[in-house]
Amino acid sequence: MARPRKFDEDDVVAAARETFWTRGYTATSVDDLTEATGLGKGSLYGAFGDKHGLYVRALDDYITSALRGVQAELRDPDVSAFERLTRHIRGQLKAINADKNRRGCMMAKGAAELAAVDDVVEKKVERAYTIWRNELVACIKEAQRDGAIAAERNPQALATALLAFMRGQEALHKGGAKPTQLKAAAEEMIALISAA
Repeated sequence: MARPRKFDEDDVVAAARETFWTRGYTATSVDDLTEATGLGKGSLYGAFGDKHGLYVRALDDYITSALRGVQAELRDPDVSAFERLTRHIRGQLKAINADKNRRGCMMAKGAAELAAVDDVVEKKVERAYTIWRNELVACIKEAQRDGAIAAERNPQALATALLAFMRGQEALHKGGAKPTQLKAAAEEMIALISAA
C-alpha cells in the first residue's frame, strides 16, 4: 500500500515555479528542485513523474495566474473598454519595471528556451497567447463600439500588435532599456490606438 503524501502539492509547485522561473528549465537540476521544495527525489518523481512533469505543472500554474490577471484587467465592468486597455498596457509596464532581477515572464522564457524542441510547452504557450489575444480583441471591439478606437481598425491585428508590443517591452527591459524609455513608448502606443 502506498504511503499518503505528507506535503502540500500546491506549495511544491509554487516553489518549483520560482526555481524554474529564475533559473530556466535547462539550468534547473533535480537537486535544485529538492532544495527548493524540501522534498526528496523519490517524492518528486512519485508526485510529478520527472523534472519535465514538474515544469509543466509549474508552467500551468504560472499561466493560470497570469491569465486570471489579464482577464480581470480587461473585463473590469467599472471602467470603459479603452481605459481597461490603457490600464492593461500601463500595468504590464509597471510589472516589467518592477522586475529588478529581470526574470521576465516565465511563459515567454519557457517559449524562448523550449518551444522549438518541446511540443507540450509550445502548445501551452500558444494557447495562453491565444487566450490573451482574444481578451484584447474583445476589449478592442468594445472600445470601437464606444468610439474610442476607430471602427475601421482590424481588432485581431491590433490585438496582435499590442501583444507583440508588450512582450517586446519586456525584452527591451531585459536588455537594459531605461524605465523612462519604456514609459514613453507605452504612452505613444496608447496614443496610436486612440481614435482621436
